[in-house]
Amino acid sequence: MNTKLKQLHPYPFEKLAVLKAGITPPDAHRHIALSIGEPKHDAPQFVIDALVGAMGTINTYPLTKGTAELRQSISNWLIQRFKLAQDSLDIEKHILPVAGTREALFAFAQAVINTDSEQPPLVLMPNPFYQIYEGAAFLAGATPYYYDTPADNNYLPDFDAISDQVWQQCQLLYICSPGNPTGAVLSIESMQSLIQKARQFDFIIASDECYSELYFDEASPPTGLLEASEAMGNTDFANCVVFHSLSKRSNLPGLRSGFVAGDAEVMSDFLKYRTYHGCALPPTHQVASIAAWGDEAHVKQNRVFYKEKFKAVLDILQPVIDVQMPAASFYIWLKTPICEQEFAKQLFATQNVTVLPGSYLSRENNGFNPGSGHVRMALVAPLDECIEAANRIKQFIESLI
Repeated sequence: MNTKLKQLHPYPFEKLAVLKAGITPPDAHRHIALSIGEPKHDAPQFVIDALVGAMGTINTYPLTKGTAELRQSISNWLIQRFKLAQDSLDIEKHILPVAGTREALFAFAQAVINTDSEQPPLVLMPNPFYQIYEGAAFLAGATPYYYDTPADNNYLPDFDAISDQVWQQCQLLYICSPGNPTGAVLSIESMQSLIQKARQFDFIIASDECYSELYFDEASPPTGLLEASEAMGNTDFANCVVFHSLSKRSNLPGLRSGFVAGDAEVMSDFLKYRTYHGCALPPTHQVASIAAWGDEAHVKQNRVFYKEKFKAVLDILQPVIDVQMPAASFYIWLKTPICEQEFAKQLFATQNVTVLPGSYLSRENNGFNPGSGHVRMALVAPLDECIEAANRIKQFIESLI
């Protein structure tokens, strides 16, 4: 077996299962899970109809690069959403459909990390983070370097604190904006500063933008890396690659559909890797994805649903605990009045509500775990369940006080 597998940490939900083991919650309360970021809103019916209508295509092998029609629909969406120039994207060079961004974020490191380099390769990633980044680094033969996103900096990283030596060893930088689990959004200035670093030190930026469509101010959507790149004159998107998904945007986590786009040279090599990897998007899913990327009405309605849930939940919780609306995403990154693991354990034991301890999403770094003292709450359940969960959490917090 690959000895690098031994470097992988247990997944957060494995740790959560251990934490909850042996606890019997009260029968009077139905279980409400706020721990997993799996959208529960209805999938768009027109996408389901497109999927069913495309069943006649299932007798053909799909191309790894997908159909031209799918890549064109993705290009149209990127140009419209991020205000790119009409001729900025070449669908033959810049765009690659993927079977969900989770597998693509993982596979990307395997394709781009050079273990024959003079210096040991580093993969930089936010802390807390999506654990796929860390696993990808280990399996690619690189060393993870964690940059913290602490509360005292509004859950944003301080990239200026990273030394030139680290940048010199960096081959891949993962960013996540809006962030999982914090919901913090990187500014265009921060992204452009990173692009300058990437050009100077020759590393690739992998921008995980899976939560980019879950924001609350229709006039101020989060900036994307390609948008920041083009605005600063980096019109060929050198060193920049973005990852987008239909899972959160369109409530289609089971479709496993997303895309990677950016630097044409990088995309060419990643296509070669994926041709061997054998993970082309099924033809039926491609047809359904074209329909989803081509419609914004259902995405706007999705945001309305999340705004309603955030308002209701925060109205309940704010009288008993300091909690604020995130900049984007569907997570509340809640500061806990006691140890986050004990908070999650007691909440489940007394109220039958599951939340995820923040320390399970982060690593101790320089003697401090930036996820400690927090739990992640995913407001993915229906509105009535979110309200019920918030009332139970309020009752639990009041019992601690």
